[in-house]
Amino acid sequence: MEPKDNLSISKNCEECKKKSCDEYECWNPDKMIEVLMKNHHQSEEKWVETGLPNLVDRIVTNYQTFGGMDHLEGKDLPSKMVVIEVLNDLFTVLFPGYLGNSEINKANIKFCLGTKLTSIYARLISEVEKSLKYICRKIGECPQEICQKRAHIVVKELLEALPEIRSTLSSDIEAAYNGDPAAVSADEVILSYPCVMAITTYRIAHELYMHCVPLIPRIMSEHMHSLTGIDIHPGAKIGKNFFIDHGTGVVIGETAEIGENVKLYQGVTIGALSFPKDEKGNIIKGRKRHPTIGNNVVIYSGATLLGGDTVIGDNVIIGGNTWITTSVEADTKVTKGTEETAYKKEKT
Repeated sequence: MEPKDNLSISKNCEECKKKSCDEYECWNPDKMIEVLMKNHHQSEEKWVETGLPNLVDRIVTNYQTFGGMDHLEGKDLPSKMVVIEVLNDLFTVLFPGYLGNSEINKANIKFCLGTKLTSIYARLISEVEKSLKYICRKIGECPQEICQKRAHIVVKELLEALPEIRSTLSSDIEAAYNGDPAAVSADEVILSYPCVMAITTYRIAHELYMHCVPLIPRIMSEHMHSLTGIDIHPGAKIGKNFFIDHGTGVVIGETAEIGENVKLYQGVTIGALSFPKDEKGNIIKGRKRHPTIGNNVVIYSGATLLGGDTVIGDNVIIGGNTWITTSVEADTKVTKGTEETAYKKEKT
């Protein structure tokens, strides 16, 4: 039997007869030239002078009808582009010689660092100030210069935390190298593993989140989410020696707490159960919604852990594709059988 040509439209097709084949003709090789040449004689040269003004009026009307999708009041908002540029420069500071400016070496490291940090400081202050003003506009109670002063403090403290962040990242890279038999070297881990990018971004964004900076932490984390497939909310609390193997599809919620020496595989969700609502039907925010994970825990691919009251004890192993909504005692192995989830107490 000859293969069916999806681009051709049968003349005897009853469905096509009902639709007069109009919507399919541009995909019919026999009709393509005819469709492309259709109405070609009708000049559109004056559309810019006549049609475009009308389109502008229609789009302005659309702005008025569907609000909330534009920001035309002239009030400051942080620049997503600048925030991402600053994030990339912070990667250069944290991983000199690996990421960013390849000309950095031991001879010029102080000059390059001073130049880079000065640039980061100036640009990030501006973006943090705009983010703080965003909150002030909602509250309407901030003194005139408080956002500017606060921005200087926040950025200074973030930059001064870089050595500590780098120390923690060193343990994360070591965990990746030791936890993945396929890892050839630490160089390979830094240069190629998506978890390094995602965890580094999280540790930077978390500092800003803890200083109550709005917008910017999520811009950073969601940018990296789009690049790596790893979604770590900047509000989560994550200990040292953290490794995400493969990474795609991992989700870690805002109020999740993860101890030290924890290893996750792809597709793991540390998420929330259905959200409680107030008497007006609005979601109640500000509560612990995501699980707490102890130390030395391994969670295999596709596992889902939900709920703010769910606590996973130390030394727990959670098998792939399991569904956990209740607490698990320490030293327990959780596996999914053919019919139901089984809990086995490990010998200590």
